[in-house]
Amino acid sequence: MYEILKILHIISFVSWFAGLFYLPRLFVYHIENNTNKEITSVFMKMEYKLLRIIMNPAMILTWLFGLGLIHYVGFAWWLMLKICFVILLTIFHMYLAKIRKNLENNYRDYTSKYLRIINEVPTILLVLIIILVVLKPF
Repeated sequence: MYEILKILHIISFVSWFAGLFYLPRLFVYHIENNTNKEITSVFMKMEYKLLRIIMNPAMILTWLFGLGLIHYVGFAWWLMLKICFVILLTIFHMYLAKIRKNLENNYRDYTSKYLRIINEVPTILLVLIIILVVLKPF
């Protein structure tokens, strides 16, 4: 059962991260084309579907399978730090959902530079999580 949970956890977090990497990039294109109503309409549909159909279920499954794995691996201090990073990812996910809603309501105070910068947040957290999982430092 452990191997199955691990496989499902990996599949779900890879799917979740794909969305975490791609959604801010869609926001950049959305902002850069905000004068073209047809293009922004397409971006709004893409952003909505990515968040609701892929990212939300993937995040939930990542949490469920990850918590299920704790039963098999036991609890360690490195795992506590990993969970903290995953909580930060979840908060970031919710922040992206807020940005999507704001863009849908024509709130345009985001710059493409800002959105490009926040696009790096999941990369940094992914690197830290992988280091923790592989090295299990404490």
